[in-house]
Amino acid sequence: MRNQVTVIIDGQELKAPQGQKVLWSALENGIFIPNLCAVKNISRPPASCRLCFVEVEGQNKPVTSCTREVQDGMVVHTRTPRVDRLVKSAFELLLSDHRLKCSDCPKNRNCALQQIARERKLKLNQKALPLLERDTEVDDSHENVILDRSRCVLCGKCVWADREITRIGAIGFSGRGIHRSIATFQNQPLKQSPCTGCGECVKVCPVGAWSYK
Repeated sequence: MRNQVTVIIDGQELKAPQGQKVLWSALENGIFIPNLCAVKNISRPPASCRLCFVEVEGQNKPVTSCTREVQDGMVVHTRTPRVDRLVKSAFELLLSDHRLKCSDCPKNRNCALQQIARERKLKLNQKALPLLERDTEVDDSHENVILDRSRCVLCGKCVWADREITRIGAIGFSGRGIHRSIATFQNQPLKQSPCTGCGECVKVCPVGAWSYK
């Protein structure tokens, strides 16, 4: 069992295992920090969603809580003007490339984007940034699962599950910038890939990009 350290998050004194990331120490104690890409206990968190910023007293600028380990005596603030601006900007950027059809989405009312909007009083139908115009296809070729890329937030959790849980390697990232997407080898349909339809991708997806048929 790891040694325990004392940290203060939003004024609440907590005990946390030494080496645990700030994000998980907060979430396990009922303190919400927005996140999409975080996977517990992985050695190198990607910090790709840029939503889990916090401020640590003594640090010059906000840090990603999924990558920062707790330290004894650490004082953390999850809501400050700088943190709120960073989270709002990252959220708006995500929504500029997300097709909001919540009523038709399999994750409606159980979606991480909806939770973040609710907890941080952010608008899902924001108009701060124009909606990116690009073609995104729905791959429903497999008999068990569906991949709707228009709902993907590129968190990478499905790729992690495919490689670390199932160890199949059916999917990965393809392209760069606004052309980045989840893809199979040579962009084959799911039914022609090694995908077994086990559903691990559906389980970890924080939005409605993956769903069961």
